[in-house]
Amino acid sequence: MKVNKPEIVQDWLYTISPKRKLIDLNFKEIWRYRDLLFLFVKRDIITQYKQTILGPLWYFIQPLFTSVIFTLIFNNLASIPTGSGIPSFLFNLAGITSWNYFSACLTGTSDTFKANQNIFGKVYFPRVITPLSVVFSNLLKFGIQLLVFISFYIYFVFFTNQAANAVPQSALVLLPFLIIFMGLFGLGFGMILSSMTTKYRDLTFLISFGVQLLMYGSAVMYPLSYFKEKVPEYSWLVEYNPMTTIIELFRYMTLGVGAFSLNNFLYAGIISVVIFLVGLIIFNKTEKSFIDTV
Repeated sequence: MKVNKPEIVQDWLYTISPKRKLIDLNFKEIWRYRDLLFLFVKRDIITQYKQTILGPLWYFIQPLFTSVIFTLIFNNLASIPTGSGIPSFLFNLAGITSWNYFSACLTGTSDTFKANQNIFGKVYFPRVITPLSVVFSNLLKFGIQLLVFISFYIYFVFFTNQAANAVPQSALVLLPFLIIFMGLFGLGFGMILSSMTTKYRDLTFLISFGVQLLMYGSAVMYPLSYFKEKVPEYSWLVEYNPMTTIIELFRYMTLGVGAFSLNNFLYAGIISVVIFLVGLIIFNKTEKSFIDTV
């Protein structure tokens, strides 16, 4: 007697197919892989200063030493003013704190494909999780450096007479949005560079140099008003730099130096979102074929 075996029906949990959308955030899938995102964040934090003598103390040392050098060179030697009642060191520390988060996100995501080519070629997961983990891990570093800035602010205000006009403004409630702008701008710019370095390896050598040049063009160590006064014909190069706007807004919110403009705030937000979306489009496109060129 012949017995017919029942057909085995296999229900696949996931179906992996090429992305067809230009902009594919796919928050559902990213949420599904949230544990992997957490592991990447933990990896970035632990391995960054592994086998170093000072370890996490570099979070404090780097902004403090940079602020001291900027104060000595640009404010004491070059006599660049920072505003009446605003300590030069505190002025520079505010600029460096905001700049460091952007630059860390940019440089950390700019080699995503190259640094993760082995794991990308073997295991499937949403590739955008890798640059996202860099943004979140650097958020911890930014938080620590922000605490350093707050500590020195308290010292200058309550224990010296140098910070008579350093007063936080009501616009400080918008600081979380400003941090999001920094993260999006660095993430988008980094994804664009990461996609380009898969074909043009020369960009790898230019990124660190370019970031340093960009810092000098972002009003980190001088007020925008001073640059516009001294070099008016080239001031637009610095004025329309989104990071200049973000740094100027950060200083205004925390120290009250400079001026706040809703138009500038919206400009920084719109440019950051646009750069992020453009970076995501290029990232998704490169993701399909990068393994053949890396």
